[in-house]
Amino acid sequence: MNMKPINKRTNIYLLSGLLAGVLLFSVACTKSYKDTNTDKNSIPTVTPATLPFLFSHAQEVGTVNQGNYQIAQNLFADQYAQYFACEATYFGSDRLVINQAWVGANFNPYYTDVVPQLQTIFANTDSMSAEHAMAEVVWVLTLMKATDYWGPILYFSAGTFASSVPYDPQDKIYADFFHRLDGAIAVLTPKAGGTSVFTSYDLFYQGNISKWIKFANTLRLRLALRVSKADPATAKTEAEASVAAGVMTTSPADDCFVERSATGNDINGLSTMSDWNEFRMSATMASVLKGYQDPRIAQYFLPTANSGVPTPGIFANYTGLRNGLSVAEQGMPQNLAAANSHQGQRWSSTGVTVGGTIVGEASYTSTPQNVIETAEAYFLRAEGALLGWNMGGTAQSLYESGIKNSMAQWGITDATAVNTYVASPATPTNPGSFATTAPVSNVPIAWSSDPTMQLKQIMTQKWLALYPDGMEAWADYRRSHVLPLYPVVHSDNPLIPDPTSKWLRRIPFLLTEHQTNAAAVQAATSLLSTGVDNELTPLWWDKNP
Repeated sequence: MNMKPINKRTNIYLLSGLLAGVLLFSVACTKSYKDTNTDKNSIPTVTPATLPFLFSHAQEVGTVNQGNYQIAQNLFADQYAQYFACEATYFGSDRLVINQAWVGANFNPYYTDVVPQLQTIFANTDSMSAEHAMAEVVWVLTLMKATDYWGPILYFSAGTFASSVPYDPQDKIYADFFHRLDGAIAVLTPKAGGTSVFTSYDLFYQGNISKWIKFANTLRLRLALRVSKADPATAKTEAEASVAAGVMTTSPADDCFVERSATGNDINGLSTMSDWNEFRMSATMASVLKGYQDPRIAQYFLPTANSGVPTPGIFANYTGLRNGLSVAEQGMPQNLAAANSHQGQRWSSTGVTVGGTIVGEASYTSTPQNVIETAEAYFLRAEGALLGWNMGGTAQSLYESGIKNSMAQWGITDATAVNTYVASPATPTNPGSFATTAPVSNVPIAWSSDPTMQLKQIMTQKWLALYPDGMEAWADYRRSHVLPLYPVVHSDNPLIPDPTSKWLRRIPFLLTEHQTNAAAVQAATSLLSTGVDNELTPLWWDKNP
């Protein structure tokens, strides 16, 4: 997973941060931006030399950077996808409370620190250039995160200077995503083979266009499966085109991570929270990883501090926490931080110990952050094969390749052990967590002959492989609603009194948008499937009952 650090990072962030401030004047997502006191005479002249800095900054923020990670992702999608459960008593997000003061971190920064940067690149490059095409891909990658929280978002008019900016429907946004990706791939494909763009300023692939083509195709494949229930014809066309053009096939060589570093003050957001002790492995994760005897558990999490066993890999010494515990339950000895598994070593500081032994890493600040990996491409193709699409292999072969590539990504290279895992009939186990009496599911690892079970297998292994990308995992859960998760123990959300029968489907429009862009938000509400702006309203691509 470790990638070559960028020695220009400090300068990248100093200049890109400056440019972000002076470019903000042109972005009026809401009425409040119009009142920003900005000296327009201070805008620097945009030259080809400044574009790499803008591109770096867009990548940094568009992948949820350090300053936004906790309140954009960890306190929302990470817990809704049940990668983690909350141990801190003062957070209600794990009990399905949506704090509007926090969640804007997955909205506002994109319109101030990504949209203007990319639009400046669009305006100052040829539409047939690799620079322009790569910026188009980052545009889709970024705004997908926003629309998959809210549905309608500021999109086609983003970046205009007006007192009110309209929202656009999600189906039209996704159509434009495909249009942009199709165009970008068409531009990049003839330029593959030795061509390098943005070089060290590219935080994903250091300017390697061949890898960008695979990345763009894999992103297009992800979006195709996302809309597979809402627009099956488009989904099939885009998915088959992606596979034919070349998606990621080799892990870790093709995997995409955004580089993070303490230099430039942009460490991995998960690493930032290492010593806060506010969340732990979820009971769902414990049920699956322990039941499967999954070797990735030693990469994803640490043995509990109470176990006294610093050596990873002893499954009995990993414990998960149920999502949605009450404040009183969180204070019980078995639910305290020391009794449950901390995030893995690569994200943990040297302040983290087990049995008195330091288990964290001094290099935790520079752990790269997941964007898209090869394993996901295989699981997407496996699901597409179940739908009858031409994915270049059978559902079983692609499913098994997905597992093997995920193992390789996390450094598990013993072929015998991996093959034994793939063929294992193991199913999830009772994790022994508080308020838990049974395994989360009966989904086995070894490929089933039952198509219904096959889909559950694909989604379960894909969920494991996506870790710790809770944003994609939560979107995937809502889109398919196949992955088995434990219901939260308690819901403090009045719209969800019974979490066994209802679940969060979206994030309501921001309170700040209601206050500053009211007419647009009111119109956007009519674009929702139920015409009601709440968390029970499914997004356009969510066709589940």
